[in-house]
Amino acid sequence: MTRKRIFVITGPTGSGKTTVSRYLKDHYNMPQVITHTTRVPRQGEVDAVDYYFETAASFATKHYLEHVTYSGQQYGSSREGLAAAWEKAPNISIVLDTAGAVTYARELGEQAVIIYLKVSQQEALVDRLTRRGDPQLRIERRVASKEYLRDQQLPAGLVGVAQVIVNDDWATTTAALDALMASYQSAAESAN
Repeated sequence: MTRKRIFVITGPTGSGKTTVSRYLKDHYNMPQVITHTTRVPRQGEVDAVDYYFETAASFATKHYLEHVTYSGQQYGSSREGLAAAWEKAPNISIVLDTAGAVTYARELGEQAVIIYLKVSQQEALVDRLTRRGDPQLRIERRVASKEYLRDQQLPAGLVGVAQVIVNDDWATTTAALDALMASYQSAAESAN
């Protein structure tokens, strides 16, 4: 029997979480769990593809494994979203802040594979936010937020649990992801 796993991608804003999730989808057929948010869509984002864009009232109606307030907006992942993704494939991914990743590690145990992304230079994070088109005021607020500062460090609840990947160079990052996936594929084959 194939074991269902969720690969939880976490780290600071601008560390490459969405890019890593896309890589896992494209190279390992790993669907991403669609999460919910009350924030306004960025240019090009599509409802029910990038996020479920919610009002405060509709956000409150869902059944969440975790939810947080980040930069004044609500974010959460619903239990229904996990079940829908697992219907598509045994390995799925989700992008979460570190508080959400700690919750997944605690609630799902070994079923959750935590990937913590970081970059060596703080300036690189701000540059990535600028290049993806975030307005300057939003970037300034984000970088000043307590959540942004929290996500700069691996939380105590993920020490010894998370796979830490430094995402300074994409080729090095993909090699680390490929090695991680190979280790889980080997473990699954050994179990059968």
